[in-house]
Amino acid sequence: MTETTNGLDQTREALLDAAMMHVPFDGWSEASFRAAIADSGVDPALARAACPRGAVDLAVAFHKRGDDEMARRLAQTDMTEMRFRDKVALAVRYRLEAVDDKEVVRRGATLFALPQYAADGSKLVWGTADRIWTVLGDSSDDVNWYTKRASLSAVYGATVLYWLGDESPGNSATSEFLDRRIGGVMRFEKLKSQVRKNPLLKPFTIGPDWLGRQIKPPHARRRDMPGSWAAQAAD
Repeated sequence: MTETTNGLDQTREALLDAAMMHVPFDGWSEASFRAAIADSGVDPALARAACPRGAVDLAVAFHKRGDDEMARRLAQTDMTEMRFRDKVALAVRYRLEAVDDKEVVRRGATLFALPQYAADGSKLVWGTADRIWTVLGDSSDDVNWYTKRASLSAVYGATVLYWLGDESPGNSATSEFLDRRIGGVMRFEKLKSQVRKNPLLKPFTIGPDWLGRQIKPPHARRRDMPGSWAAQAAD
């Protein structure tokens, strides 16, 4: 089974490499997929086995390839002296820099805006946020696991859209936009912390805090569920 899976992964990568020159012109379409098959020399039946949905599966593979490149660069970067907000910003910048041609991403944004593929697009953005938090060592095991990824997904999604239209030298305007968005998230997190520590507000936060601790991330419970309730309070 593993050998078969690896073979399909290699086939998908070969098709993806071949599709790169066609996507900017034909999008993530059947035309691009057929051209990739012809250029790569992959057997059409094997190509369909590796990518049952054709170019859509290649678009998904392209996004995940970018996540892998981002994670690789982060692993090679010494972030010991960096503030956490700067680590997050660096991760997003690395993710954007993993793309050589904005038009390929623009075509992907168009594809995943379609109703039938919107869920795929949302899942990919969530996956990127999850990858960033995981690489940066997030150890949350309650509702914060979800809120962190939801916040970063929003920041990442907005930054990508801004970046697609950015024509400033070195995408400097995108970097400034990203810093502002992360700054907003950090201010919100600081406000939440202040509310929890305020003795006058303590009676109003006990219930929500307890409830939040009962919500567990997927890796802490069953993997086939999006989350779960703890059987009992941790304390």
